[in-house]
Amino acid sequence: MTTLRVHLPGETGPAADRSYEIQCGRGLIDALGRVLHDAGVRRSVIIADGGVASTHAARAQASIVAAGIDAPMLEVPAGEASKSLASAGRLWDEFARMAVDRSTHVVAVGGGVVGDLAGFVAATFARGIPVWQVPTTLVAQVDSAIGGKTGINLAGGKNLVGAFWQPAGVIADIDTLASLPDREFTSGLAEVVKYGVIFDPEFFGWLETNALALLAREPAALAHAVHRSAAMKADVVERDERERSGLRAALNYGHTFAHAYETAAGYGVLLHGEAVAIGMAMAARLACRLGRIPASLVARHDALLTSLNLPVNPPASLREPGPLVTIMARDKKAVAGTLRFVLPDRLGHVELVDGVPPQLVGDVLRG
Repeated sequence: MTTLRVHLPGETGPAADRSYEIQCGRGLIDALGRVLHDAGVRRSVIIADGGVASTHAARAQASIVAAGIDAPMLEVPAGEASKSLASAGRLWDEFARMAVDRSTHVVAVGGGVVGDLAGFVAATFARGIPVWQVPTTLVAQVDSAIGGKTGINLAGGKNLVGAFWQPAGVIADIDTLASLPDREFTSGLAEVVKYGVIFDPEFFGWLETNALALLAREPAALAHAVHRSAAMKADVVERDERERSGLRAALNYGHTFAHAYETAAGYGVLLHGEAVAIGMAMAARLACRLGRIPASLVARHDALLTSLNLPVNPPASLREPGPLVTIMARDKKAVAGTLRFVLPDRLGHVELVDGVPPQLVGDVLRG
């Protein structure tokens, strides 16, 4: 097991320190009860992805109960559609029925959907109760469970309603990755590639060398990929928790395109990581068209994604630029409808670029 610490000072002084640990390793779910007990937790409620309720979440529940902590479980249907106001409302009502209070800790077990939803519900119920993230998918372990971004989707766009609400801790058990369907696992590799592009050329090269080991889910390769990715995410969160300096915006590389594809296709048609892979490929091509990077880097970028069985082109039904550009203009990074993109200028470094001409974006979207 390795432990990373996210250092976040209190917003109202040192006494309100919000720092927390990210534990990465094998067999951690079975030790979850001890971790919570040692942290002073005496009552909890589990919010579990329906796909893991009888497996990983049941093990988490057994561990917590064995530590003498109450741990009823609420299931959420698997899939992006659960990141909705209706799902949040149902959980709020359940919390009220269960008399959940500020001494109750939420334990989110599942992928990014459950983590985002449970985090948002925790942030808003009783004006904020603690939440522990127990991510069981690759994309959640390397990205969404870390950093306190929570939210739900609206018909008009992804993550348009949410809150920054840091977890009390993150428990990333890489053994859970063995049970993921191939498509779900591969989807998560997109976020791993992202870190190499935006921050770490050496890690990008390691991914190129170890693509087959990752696809085979070799524990040593997975442990390194999860730990290194989580460390980079933690570093960014420490320095730019609420995206005020622009550093954290780098983590959205490819996501402006990706969120547009997800919204236009309907949530769940493309897995998030698949959309991110396509979005990163489009961002690299746009950067090339703007003269920021050479075509050789675009080719290397596409080759790594392809070697990891990730898509680099959208389905034919998602190549009409008009609706996509309209959605992008509503993106959280847009200002007064002006398009802004996170784009590389070399491997390992990206910048937030303003005023990209919509016509050029349309040309890239058409391929």
